[in-house]
Amino acid sequence: MHVEKVKATEVTLDLINHLKSKHGPVIFHQSGGCCDGSSPMCFSQKEFNPGRHDIYLGDLGDAPFYISKDQYEYWKHTQLIIDVVKGRGGMFSLENPEGKRFLVRSRVFSDEERAHLTDN
Repeated sequence: MHVEKVKATEVTLDLINHLKSKHGPVIFHQSGGCCDGSSPMCFSQKEFNPGRHDIYLGDLGDAPFYISKDQYEYWKHTQLIIDVVKGRGGMFSLENPEGKRFLVRSRVFSDEERAHLTDN
Protein backbone atom coordinates (compact mmCIF):
# COMPACT_ATOMS: atom_id res chain seq x y z
CA MET A 1 0.00 0.00 0.00
CA HIS A 2 1.36 3.41 -0.99
CA VAL A 3 0.37 6.23 1.35
CA GLU A 4 0.56 9.79 0.02
CA LYS A 5 1.69 12.26 2.67
CA VAL A 6 0.61 15.20 0.52
CA LYS A 7 -1.88 15.43 -2.34
CA ALA A 8 -3.62 18.10 -4.38
CA THR A 9 -7.20 18.75 -5.34
CA GLU A 10 -8.02 19.09 -9.04
CA VAL A 11 -8.38 22.87 -8.72
CA THR A 12 -4.91 22.95 -7.15
CA LEU A 13 -3.43 20.99 -10.04
CA ASP A 14 -5.10 23.41 -12.47
CA LEU A 15 -3.57 26.41 -10.70
CA ILE A 16 -0.16 24.74 -10.57
CA ASN A 17 -0.32 24.18 -14.35
CA HIS A 18 -1.30 27.81 -14.87
CA LEU A 19 1.59 29.01 -12.71
CA LYS A 20 4.02 26.70 -14.53
CA SER A 21 2.93 28.17 -17.87
CA LYS A 22 3.90 31.62 -16.55
CA HIS A 23 6.93 30.84 -14.36
CA GLY A 24 8.31 27.44 -15.38
CA PRO A 25 8.76 24.57 -12.89
CA VAL A 26 7.48 25.34 -9.38
CA ILE A 27 8.15 24.07 -5.86
CA PHE A 28 6.14 24.25 -2.63
CA HIS A 29 7.30 24.92 0.90
CA GLN A 30 5.33 24.84 4.15
CA SER A 31 7.29 26.57 6.88
CA GLY A 32 4.72 26.70 9.67
CA GLY A 33 5.75 30.19 10.65
CA CYS A 34 3.33 33.00 11.32
CA CYS A 35 1.50 35.00 8.68
CA ASP A 36 2.70 33.93 5.21
CA GLY A 37 4.49 30.88 6.62
CA SER A 38 1.26 29.28 7.79
CA SER A 39 0.15 28.77 4.18
CA PRO A 40 1.91 26.62 1.62
CA MET A 41 4.10 28.87 -0.51
CA CYS A 42 4.70 28.29 -4.21
CA PHE A 43 7.98 29.44 -5.76
CA SER A 44 9.83 29.11 -9.03
CA GLN A 45 12.26 26.20 -8.74
CA LYS A 46 14.95 28.62 -9.94
CA GLU A 47 14.35 30.89 -6.95
CA PHE A 48 13.95 28.51 -4.02
CA ASN A 49 16.20 25.78 -2.65
CA PRO A 50 14.96 23.61 0.22
CA GLY A 51 17.10 23.78 3.35
CA ARG A 52 18.81 20.88 5.06
CA HIS A 53 16.05 20.79 7.70
CA ASP A 54 13.22 20.61 5.15
CA ILE A 55 11.45 17.31 4.56
CA TYR A 56 10.25 16.21 1.14
CA LEU A 57 6.67 14.91 1.36
CA GLY A 58 5.91 14.18 -2.29
CA ASP A 59 4.85 15.86 -5.50
CA LEU A 60 1.75 17.82 -6.44
CA GLY A 61 1.61 16.94 -10.11
CA ASP A 62 5.30 17.37 -10.81
CA ALA A 63 5.85 20.13 -8.24
CA PRO A 64 7.85 18.94 -5.20
CA PHE A 65 6.41 19.76 -1.78
CA TYR A 66 8.66 20.36 1.24
CA ILE A 67 7.82 21.09 4.86
CA SER A 68 10.03 22.38 7.66
CA LYS A 69 11.12 19.68 10.09
CA ASP A 70 9.43 21.38 13.07
CA GLN A 71 6.13 21.72 11.22
CA TYR A 72 6.34 18.11 10.02
CA GLU A 73 6.55 16.92 13.63
CA TYR A 74 3.14 18.49 14.28
CA TRP A 75 1.52 17.13 11.11
CA LYS A 76 3.23 13.78 10.49
CA HIS A 77 0.09 11.87 11.59
CA THR A 78 -1.99 13.60 8.90
CA GLN A 79 -2.26 13.65 5.15
CA LEU A 80 -1.92 17.20 3.84
CA ILE A 81 -4.43 18.05 1.12
CA ILE A 82 -3.48 21.20 -0.76
CA ASP A 83 -6.50 23.12 -1.98
CA VAL A 84 -7.18 26.55 -3.51
CA VAL A 85 -9.55 29.23 -2.26
CA LYS A 86 -10.25 32.81 -3.33
CA GLY A 87 -8.07 35.37 -1.64
CA ARG A 88 -4.53 36.66 -1.55
CA GLY A 89 -1.66 34.21 -1.31
CA GLY A 90 1.54 34.81 0.59
CA MET A 91 3.39 37.96 -0.39
CA PHE A 92 6.13 36.01 -2.18
CA SER A 93 4.02 33.06 -3.34
CA LEU A 94 3.42 32.84 -7.10
CA GLU A 95 -0.37 32.60 -6.82
CA ASN A 96 -0.64 35.96 -5.04
CA PRO A 97 -1.50 38.02 -8.18
CA GLU A 98 -4.08 35.43 -9.30
CA GLY A 99 -6.67 36.32 -6.64
CA LYS A 100 -6.36 32.80 -5.22
CA ARG A 101 -4.34 31.20 -2.47
CA PHE A 102 -3.20 27.74 -1.56
CA LEU A 103 -4.66 26.27 1.62
CA VAL A 104 -3.79 23.17 3.66
CA ARG A 105 -6.57 20.82 4.63
CA SER A 106 -5.71 17.66 6.49
CA ARG A 107 -7.02 14.35 7.64
CA VAL A 108 -5.61 11.92 10.18
CA PHE A 109 -4.10 8.76 8.70
CA SER A 110 -5.93 5.53 9.46
CA ASP A 111 -4.16 2.87 11.53
CA GLU A 112 -3.60 0.85 8.34
CA GLU A 113 -2.10 3.84 6.52
CA ARG A 114 0.08 4.73 9.50
CA ALA A 115 1.45 1.18 9.54
CA HIS A 116 2.64 1.67 5.93
CA LEU A 117 4.36 5.02 6.48
CA THR A 118 8.12 4.85 6.44
CA ASP A 119 8.54 7.15 9.46
CA ASN A 120 5.60 6.36 11.72
